[in-house]
Amino acid sequence: MFKSRTLLAGSIVFFSMLLATFSFYFYQIAQAPNLQVDKEDTFLLVPSGAGYRTVMDSLKKNKIVHDELSFSFLAKLLKYQERVKAGRYRIKKNMNNREAILMLRAGRQEPVRLTFNNIRLKNELTSRLSKSLEADSTRLRSLMSDPAMVAEYGFDTTTIVSMFLPNTYEVYWNTSSKELLDRMHKEYQKFWTDERKQKAEAIGFTPVQVSVLASIVEAEQGRWADERPRIAGVYVNRMTSRETDYKLQADPTLVFAHGDFGMRRVLTGHKQINSPYNTYKFRGLPPGPINLPSPVSIDAVLNYEKHNYLYFCAREDFSGYHAFARTYEQHLKNARLYQAALNSKNIMK
Repeated sequence: MFKSRTLLAGSIVFFSMLLATFSFYFYQIAQAPNLQVDKEDTFLLVPSGAGYRTVMDSLKKNKIVHDELSFSFLAKLLKYQERVKAGRYRIKKNMNNREAILMLRAGRQEPVRLTFNNIRLKNELTSRLSKSLEADSTRLRSLMSDPAMVAEYGFDTTTIVSMFLPNTYEVYWNTSSKELLDRMHKEYQKFWTDERKQKAEAIGFTPVQVSVLASIVEAEQGRWADERPRIAGVYVNRMTSRETDYKLQADPTLVFAHGDFGMRRVLTGHKQINSPYNTYKFRGLPPGPINLPSPVSIDAVLNYEKHNYLYFCAREDFSGYHAFARTYEQHLKNARLYQAALNSKNIMK
């Protein structure tokens, strides 16, 4: 009897120790720091359609995981290997296997803060977007160049860029090209409230035409937002004048037509280019925006300053502000002052 009790007690002690050992081991597997050990937070990108092998390859290549075996063991136990979800995931400093795997399995990714501004061309836009997203720039450019596709949003292949309002947006890294266009369209519709639409209609413009004119205003006055409503007023006066059929004669449209964005002086020869963006040759607005105008510039057009100015040119003090004129004679005087200032600084182009 004594021996039986001793054997039983020994077995209990043995199995207790074994259980404690396994419990400690499983605790270590699940709870001990194993990702970005003693490193700063980083991001793991899991491409669309990727499997578990791709995830592990990325963890190893970027030296994120410390003990691959324990991670793989728990991943199999938690059935993550069959539930891989694409996305951009924040791997925190000293993250444990359980926390990381549950996050990856649930697809709890962190959004990208997508910011774009100071963009002139469609190619620039698609390239900028693709740097922050999984979406391929070629695919995005293809969709934006498809007449049927952009027509769904109320644009053509030239004006579609005006749907992208410069701002900062939170989107998921694996957002598809089509999903991104849908999102930008929702933001565009949200921006164009009934009040803004009514103001556009009051000056005889569509929202797209407002954006086109706003892009010119922004190019004319990129530094000081407070002057944009006055510049917008000049162009509205030119387009609505009953006395003379004025052309816009906007220098930034010539710069856009030539594709020389470092041009400081627009000369007579530049005005001869045969381009629909040459507002010295063709009346009215160009066929599309010459940049992505900010909401500030769009509102400057919608709330343009009412005055009698028909001309303006840069001030000779290089302050970034402009000298405005009601008559062509006064405009020529202002222009000569600015040209003399350019000459004094040897700015020839």
